[in-house]
Amino acid sequence: MNSPSLRLYVDAQFTSPYAMSVFVALREKGLAFDTQTLDLDSAQQQAADFTQLSLTQRVPTLVDGDFALSESSAITEYLDEAYPATVVYPVDPKQRARARQVQAWLRSDLLPIRQERSTLVVFYGQKMPPLSPAAQAAAQKLISAAQALLAGNPDFLFGTWSIADVDLAVMLNRLILNGDSVPAELVAYAQRQWQRPSVQAWVNLQRPAL
Repeated sequence: MNSPSLRLYVDAQFTSPYAMSVFVALREKGLAFDTQTLDLDSAQQQAADFTQLSLTQRVPTLVDGDFALSESSAITEYLDEAYPATVVYPVDPKQRARARQVQAWLRSDLLPIRQERSTLVVFYGQKMPPLSPAAQAAAQKLISAAQALLAGNPDFLFGTWSIADVDLAVMLNRLILNGDSVPAELVAYAQRQWQRPSVQAWVNLQRPAL
């Protein structure tokens, strides 16, 4: 049997929320792929063979035959266009734009949360001290936006599941899994996303000791 033409480069600890996003998208699409880890602490992402594949020298990077692409939302958008049998974005153009908006926002804003609640909280169970005032403000912004997006307590952001649900659930779980205060309906939403088999496949990967 031929090996998959798709290869996904991820971090060796499996803690990158962006690598997770692509991994989940590939699983949702039922695509065969190989996973290759890079030890970011020893700067393997700067090795010559990887920098030839990854313009940004970051994970995730997807290799599809002779094509390589970095940056997670660019990868998941590419996968939806190249492998459209099962989609991970909403079909409606306006809803799809909203999903991309959520992804872009979660990647570019809320820095205090990402700094004070690293994904070691999510995937290694680390506990962190109380949020700083700046992180408290960011958390309130996240909660307010999530409540607006999920008004009426739907199962998913945009009617049916999309990859944006995973990205939002990860950000919420940075707070939830540390024991920070998050409204019950958002906790329930994040828990629903977490039980998805594609998400559990990432959560249950064997991680090296820190």
